[in-house]
Amino acid sequence: MADKGEKTIGELVSELTGEVRVLFRQELDLFTAEMKEKLVALAKDGAAIGVGGVLLYTGFLVLLAAIVLGLATVMPAWGAALVVALGLIAIGAVLVLKGGKDVKEMDAKPEQTVGALKETVQWAKTLKFTSSRRRGFASKSGTRKAI
Repeated sequence: MADKGEKTIGELVSELTGEVRVLFRQELDLFTAEMKEKLVALAKDGAAIGVGGVLLYTGFLVLLAAIVLGLATVMPAWGAALVVALGLIAIGAVLVLKGGKDVKEMDAKPEQTVGALKETVQWAKTLKFTSSRRRGFASKSGTRKAI
């Protein structure tokens, strides 16, 4: 029989099962939060790439309009169109390059979750070691040995 203050094996197993469930839920919540954070960053970078692409395309169209105006009539109006086109192209190129660089540098691996899982494995190994020592606690004759 268990002394006062000691838990039975059934109670310990039940408590361990409950703690493992809580730990698993916490690991899943951490993974979910970390992946949401990475998806938000990816969405922002994707938006920058998209806006940059639209500006590059717009700049190209304005550049074509400047070339057409310049060739059709030799007037100063094409100079203004050329300046606008080059400005849009420069801004678009900067946005596309920045967004592409950020996407390449992003680490999609959930670092916090991996670290927490490694800690959990270490914890489980210590439990295994502790439980294997408990088996040897009682001698074959049934008397208890001091630790």
